Amino acid sequence: MEDYAARFAEFLEQIAAKIRSVTVDRVARGIRLTGLGILTVTLALTAVLFLLFAIFGALEIPLTTAGALALIGVLLVGVGTYLWIKRT
Repeated sequence: MEDYAARFAEFLEQIAAKIRSVTVDRVARGIRLTGLGILTVTLALTAVLFLLFAIFGALEIPLTTAGALALIGVLLVGVGTYLWIKRT
């Protein structure tokens, strides 16, 4: 009788482990990847923003504020035009 009880307990434990691997482990991995993705996007956008501020500051010294804004505007319009042409 004890042998059947032990085998039944092991069977239930295997079923629980299988269900957990199908559900909980996948969800935990998805949550972890989502969190890392949000962190990566936040850090990348912050780096791009600081890079734009640094470029603007470097251009502002020789060109004044209006010249730096105009040059950055021209560059962004040029990049946008290039991407618009390449979209097809």
